[in-house]
Amino acid sequence: MPDAGPTAVLPRRPLTVGELLDSAVLLLRDQARLLVPLGVLLALGEQLLLHPLRVLAATRPPEWLPDSDRLGTYWLLLAVGAGTEAAIIALLGNPAARAAGAALLGRRARPAELLRPARWVASLLFAAAAGCAVGLAGLAGPAWFVAYALLGALIPALVVDRVPVHRAPGRALRLAVRGGGRAGGIRLLGYLGWWLLRLAVGLGAYHGLELLGLFDVQAWALPIATVCWVAVNAVAYPALACLDAVLHLETRMRSEGLDIRLSRAPAGVPEPVLLAVRR
Repeated sequence: MPDAGPTAVLPRRPLTVGELLDSAVLLLRDQARLLVPLGVLLALGEQLLLHPLRVLAATRPPEWLPDSDRLGTYWLLLAVGAGTEAAIIALLGNPAARAAGAALLGRRARPAELLRPARWVASLLFAAAAGCAVGLAGLAGPAWFVAYALLGALIPALVVDRVPVHRAPGRALRLAVRGGGRAGGIRLLGYLGWWLLRLAVGLGAYHGLELLGLFDVQAWALPIATVCWVAVNAVAYPALACLDAVLHLETRMRSEGLDIRLSRAPAGVPEPVLLAVRR
């Protein structure tokens, strides 16, 4: 039986891939009051940011596919979109990681607690850096997979492990490649699963409205498509941030014995000290 938290968000033991995905969804459910509204704001900002590039690439909603003579601009649009996704997921990783840490210690963090200042400036800088790295890698095509896989622990290492700012990137890279790149591979698997779900729900909602025939959907294609994509991304981005958070803690349990350390910790030790990496 899981032994951490009233809703078993994150058991104190190494998990299977399926259990990790389940834990991420449970964490999102517990913190939906905070993470989903944040996801709405960030997803809407992303749609506004990408709109000029979509116009330049002559893409059409809801699929945003380009004309054949605008493939260069479309490639740039894909890279920028990949970068904004990575930045949003990293930014949501700050409250998600702190919520996962609290769940591991057997309690549910309140939204007000997760909004308190906790290395937010560094998180913003790292989120921007992650977005730039993934966006630049996206220009090179398959390099996107490597960049995305390696950066999942960046924000959790900063806010949960509480390593110095200059050490967080190196620690994130080391955790991603441990055990034959297990954490990086699971992060890619989670992204792929949510990408397929986003396509199914986003396109399905749009074309479902077309089939109903209640009004001229084509005349309102841009705002309807924007609402559809904002809605699905507002759930998908927090879910991926929650996956990063639980995957980070599970990797520490699997490779650093975090679960054993917690079981042997004396009573009264503050939570940040329990979860911080010993230096």
